Amino acid sequence: MSIEGEERGRLDGVPEPKAGKQPTQSASERGAGSTPPPQSQPTGNSFDFNNPTIISLLYLSSAILGITAIIGVVLAYVWRGEDHPEWQSSHYQYLINTFWIGLIGGVISVVLMLLLVGFLLIVAVAVLVIVRCILSLINAQKQQPMPIRERCWPDRARQSEGKLYLQLKLRR
Repeated sequence: MSIEGEERGRLDGVPEPKAGKQPTQSASERGAGSTPPPQSQPTGNSFDFNNPTIISLLYLSSAILGITAIIGVVLAYVWRGEDHPEWQSSHYQYLINTFWIGLIGGVISVVLMLLLVGFLLIVAVAVLVIVRCILSLINAQKQQPMPIRERCWPDRARQSEGKLYLQLKLRR
């Protein structure tokens, strides 16, 4: 693929139309009943600044600027309540969870720095937050939902209810 002149420098990867060089076809040339040619779609080298991408970038920039993570989580809570494509719902919850994991992990790390364990823990928390942001960025660019686990631990109450039900049924 050759990039020439005005086509260079576009972020979305779609070349700008050249003035006066658009071929036009009449309906008779396309054939009766045929549909017009499809509009060109962005190619794989485009970068989409959708809402989850913006939040992820705010989280990543908080390592330098500090306050942007708070702006990111506020935007995630606000945008979660608005109309949006279905795939973004999982991103909002994932990014909200990422913020709280980072905040709680950071606070615990600072407290544990008195025991010198916190220095290792804060590095681990930072790596975890960065990895989660990058995974969200990748899936947001593909416009795919984030895989979210419903629980971080097994639901012991349901397991015990099932065992109890099974025991009662076997006794009858």
